[in-house]
Amino acid sequence: MKLESLEIIKVGIADLNIVKMPNHIRTSGLGSCVGLILFDKINKIGGLAHIMLPDSSLANKNDFNHAKYADTAIPMLISQLADAGAKIRSLQAKMAGGAQMFQFQSASDMMRIGPRNVEAIKQILHSNHIHLLSEDVGGNSGRTIEFNPATCELMIRTVNQGTKVI
Repeated sequence: MKLESLEIIKVGIADLNIVKMPNHIRTSGLGSCVGLILFDKINKIGGLAHIMLPDSSLANKNDFNHAKYADTAIPMLISQLADAGAKIRSLQAKMAGGAQMFQFQSASDMMRIGPRNVEAIKQILHSNHIHLLSEDVGGNSGRTIEFNPATCELMIRTVNQGTKVI
């Protein structure tokens, strides 16, 4: 009996990628960023986007990174999953991150990047008819996440708070 070797696909900041069973996909350094997992549990395929900002409208168009923004990363991830065999109508979502990493004296909305990322992602998922199954967002601690497409479990390691699975 040959044991399949498990590969862990790493996704950097403002990056995205997809994974098929038996491999896992991981990202770290989630502060105000959100790690969004889209997955098709029937076909055992998932994707992860490490989203930094909610909206690309203020982006520098000369050096544009689609994976950096919620409004461009999510459609790109959906497209890559579909190309790899996922059924778009079967996609479900989980997410973690969106922390408020710094305390500001002003309540400026521009500084609420974590909560704004979470709000933007939820709106985009809703408009794409993708159900958000679970989330671990907010707070003020960084997170590392790892998704297993075989079990559809998202392991979340939070700084000073241990590990949990959603």
